[in-house]
Amino acid sequence: MNASAGNIAALRLDGVRKSYGSLRALDGLSLEVPRGSIFGLVGPNGAGKTTAFAVMCGLLKPDSGAVSLFGGGPFSARYHRGRITALPQDASLGRDLTVAELLTYLGRLQGIPRGQIRGEVARILKLVDLTDRAQSRARTLSHGMLRRVGIGQAFLGNPELVLLDEPTNGLDPRQAHEIRQFIAAQRGTRAIIVSSHNLHEIETICDRLALIDHGRLVMGGTVSEITGQNEEICIVLGDGPLPVEALRAALSGDVIELDEVTRAMKIRFVAKPDRHAEDVIGAALRALLANGARISEVSRGQSLERAFLDLPTGSAPPKL
Repeated sequence: MNASAGNIAALRLDGVRKSYGSLRALDGLSLEVPRGSIFGLVGPNGAGKTTAFAVMCGLLKPDSGAVSLFGGGPFSARYHRGRITALPQDASLGRDLTVAELLTYLGRLQGIPRGQIRGEVARILKLVDLTDRAQSRARTLSHGMLRRVGIGQAFLGNPELVLLDEPTNGLDPRQAHEIRQFIAAQRGTRAIIVSSHNLHEIETICDRLALIDHGRLVMGGTVSEITGQNEEICIVLGDGPLPVEALRAALSGDVIELDEVTRAMKIRFVAKPDRHAEDVIGAALRALLANGARISEVSRGQSLERAFLDLPTGSAPPKL
């Protein structure tokens, strides 16, 4: 995951290690987050995601390795205030402040000029649909509302890098959908790192991701690379003929597997400049329909959840 020399990454970790006593939370973690990308950070509980977030935004100092924000070294309040923001998973907000007071205070900490803060707070309240609760004390808000305030504060001002740890946790389905839409709309305007156990959410909104386990990078790349969207197609047939040989004749250079129980045909192919997934789908459907097959479902690649589950289980975390 290397950026070109002319496009300095928003964030880069090189061989970062961090231990708590005998437990090594990060074990030589290296990754790169391009500017303008929505980057997913996924892994099982205890993988090191929360520690990685803390190192990224300067709350923890790594034992070794390098952290670089916008090509300029680790977090420094002098150089990075207002450029990087974060939503911790268990963010605790000042419960005796009103929502407007809380956002005003946080905005001032980020360096938003006094003359602009009122308009910026109003923008954020509208963004998270809490305009009518501006004067409500934080302690009177539901968990979902508090979560929306936390998301809103991460977008105060114009940060270049936003870290979101489980951003839709505790939101109802409609609120979660609206937040995902908002995050997706930020693509190209700023870099956003999303840590989530909701792999469907990561697959939906992220363009790149890193899978970590025991503090190490296990897999990284674009979502399409990891899910094999340009390498594999699955076609599920309804009742009726299973013209496997006709499909193999039409796609003679590809690998075709049939699961007779689920009636799923998996086609593995090599994408070329003049042959894309859509071309393979078209040829497959023409062959199947010409031979009386009934198409129930067509999908590209495997789900991110499937890719995650197919990974070999990691070894025990290293001891010092």
